[in-house]
Amino acid sequence: MSERKAKDTVDFSVEGGVAWVKFNRPEKRNAQSPSLNRRMLEVLDELEFRDDVGVLVLSGEGAAWTAGMDLKEYFRESAANGLAGVRKSQREAFTWWRRLRWYQKPTIAMVNGWCFGGAYGPLFACDLAFCADDAQFGLSEINWGILPGGGATKVVTSLMGFRDAMYHEVGERLLKKNPVALKATKDSVRRVVEMTYENAEDYLIRAQEAADSFDPEGRTEGMKQFLDDKSYKPGLGAYDLSKQKPKKRA
Repeated sequence: MSERKAKDTVDFSVEGGVAWVKFNRPEKRNAQSPSLNRRMLEVLDELEFRDDVGVLVLSGEGAAWTAGMDLKEYFRESAANGLAGVRKSQREAFTWWRRLRWYQKPTIAMVNGWCFGGAYGPLFACDLAFCADDAQFGLSEINWGILPGGGATKVVTSLMGFRDAMYHEVGERLLKKNPVALKATKDSVRRVVEMTYENAEDYLIRAQEAADSFDPEGRTEGMKQFLDDKSYKPGLGAYDLSKQKPKKRA
């Protein structure tokens, strides 16, 4: 029996010493919105020192674990509120991921379905991870014009060898990728290897901001083609570079 209403972005119950926590936005493949991130921190706070909780299991409602960050609410709407909006959304997400990494009780990621992009933050934060046979993993950020940030690049370099990590991030059909995002991504894979997680997390934010200064239209066009035009899906290929307005030269 759930202890929260089904409409909540995070659902949880406690049974037999196990706290079963679920991302609960199945209609959005459990994408992490600012409201979900705030709620998740509240849930973690509530459960951490309960006497009837010995282990926490994190799973997803429906066909996905979590498809990463919500492009509309986390990226577009936060950016519309300027730097303050962006920083607030980043801190809300990073705070609960960090809390999960150092949680009082053992934590298990029970990965069902999609595990993409920003999902790698909580995936790495859990002490153990088990996945269903049909689980799908991927970093699709480069397909819509940004590098895999939020610690995701550090996660893959920690869990994979260098070549596997690089391939996982840049994938195939390199000529179809945004060249600014591609350069930022491959540089980041090399640089974060020797960084702590916290330093890598901060570096990836700065690297993305630097990339944005060279190509401010890149991520905007990628989101437009996904959210507005419905002309592509980030997990299945890159956005159409030919539709992006060329950068004006001074």
